[in-house]
Parts: sequence; C-alpha cells; structure tokens
Amino acid sequence: MNYAMALEYQNCINCKACEVACKQENGVQLGADKQRIWVGQNEDFIFGNPTVNYYPSQCNHCIDAPCVSVCPTNASYFTEEGLVLTDKDKCILCKGCMEACPYDARFVDDKYVAVDKCTFCFDTRISMGETTTACQATCPTKVRLFGDLDDENGELVQLLKRKKFFVLKESEGTVPKLFYIFPDDEQFAINSIGQDTTIHTWDTFKPLIDEAIKRRDS
Repeated sequence: MNYAMALEYQNCINCKACEVACKQENGVQLGADKQRIWVGQNEDFIFGNPTVNYYPSQCNHCIDAPCVSVCPTNASYFTEEGLVLTDKDKCILCKGCMEACPYDARFVDDKYVAVDKCTFCFDTRISMGETTTACQATCPTKVRLFGDLDDENGELVQLLKRKKFFVLKESEGTVPKLFYIFPDDEQFAINSIGQDTTIHTWDTFKPLIDEAIKRRDS
C-alpha cells in the first residue's frame, strides 16, 4: 500500500469542517497553532478585481521525507502503508523534523511534549478497517479523495489518470503525496497557479514515485 490524497481545491469553500473533524477525530489540541490540517488562503488582484484562492493542506507524507532522515531517534518513520508517522515516546523535541519539513506541517503537542502531525487518521480509522479519513468524510464539497497509489483500479489512481495535477514545492525533491487537481475552469487555474508550477499527468509523475521509493529503500 502507498496511501495518498488528491484535492480538488477549486471546490474548497473554507468552511473549516475538515479542521474541526480532524481535531475531534484525533484529539488534536484546540488553537489555530495546533493543526494537523488547515486551509491556506491566497489573495490577489486580477485586472483590479480581488480574487481569493483556498489551498487545503496537511502533511504530504512525502516518499523522500526529510523529516525522517534528520530525526536522531527514529521517532519519525515510514510505515508499510507508505505513511510518515511520529512515535511520541521516542520524540525528544529537538524540532529537527519541524525545521526540515518544507510544508510547515508539524507542531508541538503540549499534551505529550512531542511533535505531532497529520497521520491520515491511521490510528483512529485506517488501521481499524476504515477506507477514508475524517477530513474527507466531513467535507461538504468533496474536495478530498484518500486512496492507495498502488491500486491501479482504485478511485484515487483513476482520478489521477483522468485529470492533470500538481504538487506543492516540487523543487524540494521530497516527492509529496498530496495531489492538487488542475481546475477545469481555465481562468481559475491561471489565477491560482504560479508560473513555475509543473503540471503533471499520471504518466509523468508515476516514474518520480517509483524512483523515490527505490532511493528510500536502498
């Protein structure tokens, strides 16, 4: 298995339902600085007209995750399911993983005095036989789709085969597994994607996944 998530961010209305569901499902501390998932906001002006774009985000569960390689105690680790998790009992709060993460996806959990982050609801749902995360189940506009990249016939891979997509901060070389679906609305796409963003198809990105897995396992 190689769990990942696709986001049709054009559908996001910033209702915060995903953030609330995540906190309730996983017992995340209250407060805006204690977030496993969040919705970013980008404001701009196009020909004098204000535009607002929302970017749901969380840990990208990178295949070549720098947070794992810098951890001195192996508290950050890869699971057989392709997830990046944190063992709170091994965490010494050196915050090296927080510094290494390009996506600012980690924070300090004061209850455990350890680093916390998105787990794709592994402990509370996936390991118990559930097939989706709390954030996907709660989203009223169906922004998120959780699935297995190794399942060629699964909904996630089929979506990535039908649609173009991009990932954030691709130049960091982490091979992230949070896929942003290229909007059908061309004008929206132009307004919401930077000029240096690489637009992928499944055929162009799958080799990057395979190469990263080989590097990680070698």
